[in-house]
Amino acid sequence: MTGLPIQDTIHTADVGPGVLLAGRATAVLDGRMRFAGWSSQAEAMFGYRPVEIVGRPIVDVLDEPLTVKSSPAAGAAPQTAEAPEAYVIRSVRHRDGYAVPTALCLVRLPQGRAGVMWLMVAMEVERLQRRAMDQAVLAGLYTQSPVMLVVYDTDIRIRWINTAIEEQLGFGLKEVAGRALPEVLPDGVLLTGDGRAVRDVERPIRAVLRTGRPVTDVLYQSTTPRDPDHPRVWSLSYFRLEDDAGRPIGVCEAGLDITDRYAMRRRLALLSRASGSIGTTLDIRRTADELAELAVPEFADALTVDLLEPVLSGQEPPAAHRAEGSSLLRVAERARDSAAGDLAASLDPLRGRCLTAAAQVADPVTGALALPLTARGTVLGVALLLRTAPRTPFDAEDIPVAVELVSGTALCLDNARRYVQEHATALTLQRDLLPHTLSRPAGVEVAHRYLPAQGPAGVGGDWYDVIPLSGARVGLLVGDVAGHGTSAAATMGRLRTTVAALSALDLAPDELLARLDDLVVRAGSASSAETGTEDRALGATCLYAVYDTVNRHCVMARAGHPPPVLLRPDGHSELVDVPAGPPLGLGGLPFESVDFELPEGSMLALFTDGLVESRRQDIDSGIRRLCDVLSRSGSGPLKEICHRVVAELLPGPPEDDAALLLVRTHALAGHLVGTWEIPADPGEVARARSLAGDKLGEWGVADEVAFIVELVVSELVTNAIRHGGSPIRLRLIREDELIVEVSDGAHTAPHLRRAGSEDEGGRGLFLVAQMTERWGTRYTPTGKTIWTEVPEAPERLPRDLAIDEFLL
Repeated sequence: MTGLPIQDTIHTADVGPGVLLAGRATAVLDGRMRFAGWSSQAEAMFGYRPVEIVGRPIVDVLDEPLTVKSSPAAGAAPQTAEAPEAYVIRSVRHRDGYAVPTALCLVRLPQGRAGVMWLMVAMEVERLQRRAMDQAVLAGLYTQSPVMLVVYDTDIRIRWINTAIEEQLGFGLKEVAGRALPEVLPDGVLLTGDGRAVRDVERPIRAVLRTGRPVTDVLYQSTTPRDPDHPRVWSLSYFRLEDDAGRPIGVCEAGLDITDRYAMRRRLALLSRASGSIGTTLDIRRTADELAELAVPEFADALTVDLLEPVLSGQEPPAAHRAEGSSLLRVAERARDSAAGDLAASLDPLRGRCLTAAAQVADPVTGALALPLTARGTVLGVALLLRTAPRTPFDAEDIPVAVELVSGTALCLDNARRYVQEHATALTLQRDLLPHTLSRPAGVEVAHRYLPAQGPAGVGGDWYDVIPLSGARVGLLVGDVAGHGTSAAATMGRLRTTVAALSALDLAPDELLARLDDLVVRAGSASSAETGTEDRALGATCLYAVYDTVNRHCVMARAGHPPPVLLRPDGHSELVDVPAGPPLGLGGLPFESVDFELPEGSMLALFTDGLVESRRQDIDSGIRRLCDVLSRSGSGPLKEICHRVVAELLPGPPEDDAALLLVRTHALAGHLVGTWEIPADPGEVARARSLAGDKLGEWGVADEVAFIVELVVSELVTNAIRHGGSPIRLRLIREDELIVEVSDGAHTAPHLRRAGSEDEGGRGLFLVAQMTERWGTRYTPTGKTIWTEVPEAPERLPRDLAIDEFLL
């Protein structure tokens, strides 16, 4: 007899609700507790075949009798095998003789023709214990867990929630069952890593349903019915629910309230961003704006920054005890809405108390917090932060963050103030050391522009000059000192003064640069020895050119400086090919000069690299643009050309100092110059004086001035014949002054001395020096030239001359 057929799973309709028997051993007992059916799971668990067990009483296999509970009362819920307390532990004898600890449960079956029948369900004790633990966990998650649990069906409708939802949010399952999450919490949003809000709150649920992969740490923010004025933040995780066949039947959502932790994380992130977003420039107003942009609306609803008036001009603010009467100027303000902005603007008394006390002041009525902007022990101003309802006022955790933000901003503001002060000082020094007006020698037109750097580096050491030289010549100078600030400006002034002094010696450009280089090397060595620092003049660049307005010849040399651009009268512009000498201060390396003739009406553009080079443009591209602008506009007035060049090459504030010197060259008119070759014969002195007199008469020079010039010609020609050598040349030039030049072929230097009363000679140069405004000597490759300048206006002649004394 095999007994009644037993299925592995008995439908709950046969035994009452909730009886799930999958994976368990089952058997059927009749009313006398004899086995009437035996399943294959029972055979596997205890070893008995159906033919060996059916018909035998249950006590044959149990060590201890099994008590059968009475039948349930009419209308009562039937007993099930799902409740752990329905099981009892017994030892069942295995067919092989050993005891099997087993959890047993008897469930009465519906009565049929066979009479009373019982279903015995058996399972391993360990499995029962696991089931008990599972049931306890489920019950705990439902009733005791602080983690909020929600179960959604495949239509993303709420099907189940635990009691934590009701406690924290304020609604129960009956209120939300069958509704979508946006219907329950319409204010809810997902928060991205950068704090942006995403309205599609069901997106992670759809992703889990589609892929089956869990999603963790989704930030969700919403107000709740329990606290409608203050949004909360939860960290949500999702996993898919599946049936026994692996088909998705829903999604479980687990949420943990992290509002306080999220707020702290946002505070730390705010401070982290502040270090990189406040103080990006050395502009005072921009720095204050950066604080306002960072704090509103994330940290505050409104913010204002007011600074003491001296701070804006870079001056030292007054001490705290004297700051009360000082005026505050609004430099930055930002508000979430107009109401918050109006309220923040009206809190001047709060700012005044903060400034007077030099300490933070809070107003619980308005939700405002005033903090002093203090840097290096000095109060610069006041920052006021405001929060309005329904936002939570600043609490004990917010105030340290506000203090950190404001103190960091104050330090940046003080750095900007110091930069403004140093920049103003350097700019003043730079402008004072540069020529306020350039000389206007005959034969050249001049225009110039200097633009100080606007970046954080500060004013540099660019300079330029136009220097009148002897013989109607003009010295043209442009240079650039390495570095920025007051020391660079001071070094520039030192170099410019040195060049002006060397140019008075009538040195050729290459020789002048060589002497300047020697001076820089010596000064740099002395500076390094005394202070251990390198002189800023080391590495400075310079270009020096000499233009002769009589013969239109130009000689120039450069020390590491960009060569000038030459604009010819036909409109063609080109870079002048000048040998590239080393920057100043290297020492020992030669400088080479180039000599060329400039056509009438040519224009030279001397510049520093700040005009043509920047982070957006290399120097070659900048020079090409300069040539193009000059070619297009080179025929107009120089001042307009200068402005146009700067406007096109520097449309914005320059990153480095930029200097531009434009020089349009002309030749001195031929009738204003007289040149004669004089034979080396003492008898030619009278002829030279006669030639000079005729030219002076042609120019209409006053007799008393002509007499002085003729006397100077006599003395210089006599000296050239006696002490010089052939060829001898006399040249008269009528410019602003009357210029007398006598050249000879000797390199011997003239020496000025006062002759004694008994001496027969030695009075020549002394007489010349007394009768002229200036005199000097310049050397050429073939000899030397003695030159003098005599004022053409008679009233400018020296009045204390005792000419008769020299003629005796």
